[in-house]
Amino acid sequence: MNKNKFAEEYQTDLLKWRLRVDEGRQVWTYLETDQDDFQNPQTFVDKYWIGLSYVNNVIYSTLSLQNSSDIESSLSSLNSENFETPKTPREAAVNGYRFFRNLQTEDGHWAGAYDGPMFITPDFGDDKIYLQQSTFRGWRLGISLSNTSNISTSKWIESKAINGRKVPANSVIIATRHFEGKSTVFGTAMNYVALRILGVQPDHPVMIKARNTLHKLGSAKAIASWGKFWLSVLGVYEWEGMNPVPPEPWLLPSLIPLNPGNWWVHTRAVFLGMCHVYAMKWSMPLNKLTRSLREELYTENYDEIDWKNQKDNVSEADRYVPNSFILKTFNSALSFYEKYHSTYLRKKATQETLLQIHLELENTKYLCLAPVNFAVNMVVMYFEHGEDSTWFKGMLARRDDVMWLCREGLAGCGTNGSQLWDTAFAVQAVVSTGLGEMKENRQSMVKALEFLGVTQIKENPRDFGRCYRQKSKGAWPFSTRDQGYTVSDTTSEALKATIMLQNLDFIEPLISKERLQDCVDILLDMQNPCGGFASYEKVRAPHALEMLNAAEVFGDIMTEYTYPECTTSVVLGLSEFKAKYPTYRRQDIDRVISSAVASILAHQKSDGSWFGSWGICFTYATMFALNSLSYVDKSYANDTNVKKACEFLLSHQNEDGGWGESYASCETGVYSPHPDGSQVVNTAFALLALIAAKYPEKEPLSRGIKLLMDRQQPNGEWLQEGIEGVFNRNCMIAYPNYKFIFSIWALGKYDQNHC
Repeated sequence: MNKNKFAEEYQTDLLKWRLRVDEGRQVWTYLETDQDDFQNPQTFVDKYWIGLSYVNNVIYSTLSLQNSSDIESSLSSLNSENFETPKTPREAAVNGYRFFRNLQTEDGHWAGAYDGPMFITPDFGDDKIYLQQSTFRGWRLGISLSNTSNISTSKWIESKAINGRKVPANSVIIATRHFEGKSTVFGTAMNYVALRILGVQPDHPVMIKARNTLHKLGSAKAIASWGKFWLSVLGVYEWEGMNPVPPEPWLLPSLIPLNPGNWWVHTRAVFLGMCHVYAMKWSMPLNKLTRSLREELYTENYDEIDWKNQKDNVSEADRYVPNSFILKTFNSALSFYEKYHSTYLRKKATQETLLQIHLELENTKYLCLAPVNFAVNMVVMYFEHGEDSTWFKGMLARRDDVMWLCREGLAGCGTNGSQLWDTAFAVQAVVSTGLGEMKENRQSMVKALEFLGVTQIKENPRDFGRCYRQKSKGAWPFSTRDQGYTVSDTTSEALKATIMLQNLDFIEPLISKERLQDCVDILLDMQNPCGGFASYEKVRAPHALEMLNAAEVFGDIMTEYTYPECTTSVVLGLSEFKAKYPTYRRQDIDRVISSAVASILAHQKSDGSWFGSWGICFTYATMFALNSLSYVDKSYANDTNVKKACEFLLSHQNEDGGWGESYASCETGVYSPHPDGSQVVNTAFALLALIAAKYPEKEPLSRGIKLLMDRQQPNGEWLQEGIEGVFNRNCMIAYPNYKFIFSIWALGKYDQNHC
């Protein structure tokens, strides 16, 4: 962690934070009294994620503790056992899981941060925090955010804004798209506004530095379209300076690609709320804060800005995807339509969008798909139904589900967590390496199965066809059952993990054959004609729709794509099921696996690699691909595609034996070495890929294993390194449990195959 002196001002008493979990739900709470502290002592999980296990890296100057001896005493329960230096990979894997097992929560899942994007936390600043502190149409919006939450959120923003996770302390970076990226107008303006809402004054050193950077980049006039939307809602940007996002496309027949029901699910969900707000042109009335922001965010007088000419004004620092000629033409047509639109159609369209939002809230128990559409939908519910409505109060009750307390503060996450995803991989790592059968690990595995059982979705969404949803009965979500969205790879990895657990002698099966069959039915129905699998749904629209990508900052967002990672997960899950239940829909399963493998091979690049869309990057996807190919008996010895993939990986092995790949690979599509050299997570990915491929030479593998063992701490853990995940080509996101899961997995598999 980069220590930030400015963030010290916003340090809360870390000893008062507790993580509450219930069937995967994760909510951080702050205890207000010493009696609460006594009755609810901090757990290992609490202390680890807050950072209390690292005395030298935590800022204590504003804690209630008075001296270092108090701090040492408070940490005594966290001091995990230091083990003898492992002599074998097996011993290192055992030690690793002994540490990681302590991070399993009481309901059986592994919790963790799922942060990284720098635009999510400000959404909640613009939404639930500024609504609390400001006035909408004369009414105060009673969102009960504690002062400690405000303080901790300010701390996170300032920590990331100045330093990020791996940015040098003297960096000029202010705020980025994600916390390892470069300064952008989008990130800087949104986080600047959030800090002002949270009470940071414009003469604060952080704000001066941010404002100078913002002005150099073109001021808030040059913010990307999502930023234009939020600033317009706040009343510090004008709606006429934004390209139209009308609601009328929701009235189009479903067969037409322009109907948002055919778009990628996250784009569809965000557009839904945005177009409803845009149609109403809701903005917050001016107050002292927003008048000041109108001066702070721009280099010229607010009232003199030619707003109509700002529609396509997006800083080059922000823009990842250029506006196509077709998009520019389309926007011109929409601007003309906006002037003369049919009042009847507009009313009918907003009735449809409101219905769709209601269905989204009902089907996710008010969580929504993800925090971005949650924040937008919250604005809609306030204006449409009022602060005393069941709709709005239902969202208020979920406001903390997507906030995670990390060592830098309280942050918004990409979803309400990655609970199911991390747990499914953790189970596979432990069971496949034989660690699950160790007596000391059995209770951990029982709890993991209980969580998998609770998290499987038992019903389809209400009116799933009407709201363009994939069926979900039998599926597993990415995070929790309440969130409720089917995902092909999370469903498959959970299916595999469940069967592996229920194959253990000491496990009493909790998930019936019928429920597993429901899962298989879901997966078989999700295959695309090309044989591959997309993420949430089948591909519903041509990829040419990408020419209408108006988000500027993200790539490949308009429709679904087939991914080698998702396709691999399905191959592995169905293969595990077929081995356990060889008669159920055998012909269908064999056919799907065969065409899925063909799709994976079709995605292979000429250098032997696969491009990763959900992890970094070529190393990640190549691991997945070689795993799936191993399940159909393709190996280094008998398959040229596998051999070529192994050669690709070996060509990028570093002198120290490890692998290190930068997130720049995701952005450029070209392999980019990590500037900090070898990374534990990339090294584990590469090792697992080579082991799956049955690469015959031991020496490259043993060098990689040595790096994992050398990086392991005496208590069995691995320290955090670079960011691990990605979405939409250009936004990185954290999977901090990967350093445990895949390192343990690689060490254990190497021991089984080479020791």
